[in-house]
Amino acid sequence: MAFYSVNRRLVAGLALTGFMLAAAGCQSSDNGILDFGFGKKDPTAPPPPQDPKILASQLRAYCPKVTLREGTAYFNTYAKGATAKPRKKKGDAAAEAEAAAAAAQTGPNGQPIDPNRDPSKIIYQASVTDVTRDCTHANGQMSMKIAVAGKVVPGPLFAPGTVTMPIRIAVQRGGEVLYSQLHPYQVQVTDPSAATQFVFVDSNVVVPEPTARDYQAYAGYDENTPAASADKSKGKRKKRAPATN
Repeated sequence: MAFYSVNRRLVAGLALTGFMLAAAGCQSSDNGILDFGFGKKDPTAPPPPQDPKILASQLRAYCPKVTLREGTAYFNTYAKGATAKPRKKKGDAAAEAEAAAAAAQTGPNGQPIDPNRDPSKIIYQASVTDVTRDCTHANGQMSMKIAVAGKVVPGPLFAPGTVTMPIRIAVQRGGEVLYSQLHPYQVQVTDPSAATQFVFVDSNVVVPEPTARDYQAYAGYDENTPAASADKSKGKRKKRAPATN
């Protein structure tokens, strides 16, 4: 009976010890080996890293991308004076009807044909096939070389000669124009059976050193440049009144 009594006390002591260890484990901090991430964060832990800022070295390596605006990838040269316009005479109904019929010509799609942009009167059609750039940074400025590659294809009214293409290079920061230059680039076209390749380079693009990656470079044809205004100062001279004594 003594052995039985001692054995009961031993078992009871071991059970009490196990319970105390389990309770101590439940009251331990969340920094233990059994931390599953459900506890409170350590107030002494450092804050998470913020988004990295653009370094000066990254800005010095920055070179804006060159893109083509819509409608600036093609340029057509049309023949001039291919069709003579009928002269209008005062009271000449036939001439007026002929002029109206000429102005009302339509294309295959039923739309009116601009006599100055008639596809059947194209001499050359030029297109931009690729653009690229190179940048250097020095003295608080960024210098760019912007290259435009393209081809000139003979049109229905091809004639050997020189085609002058209005190529504009521009750099902007948002709505601010930092650089803009129109180049009347000329290409000699002599072969009516093949396209003539060309490469144009603007090496004089200089803009302020960027402080962020927010520059945009453009290259393409610009046919909307206003022509030089005519000299309006030349008018009819008024006749001087005869001098009277």
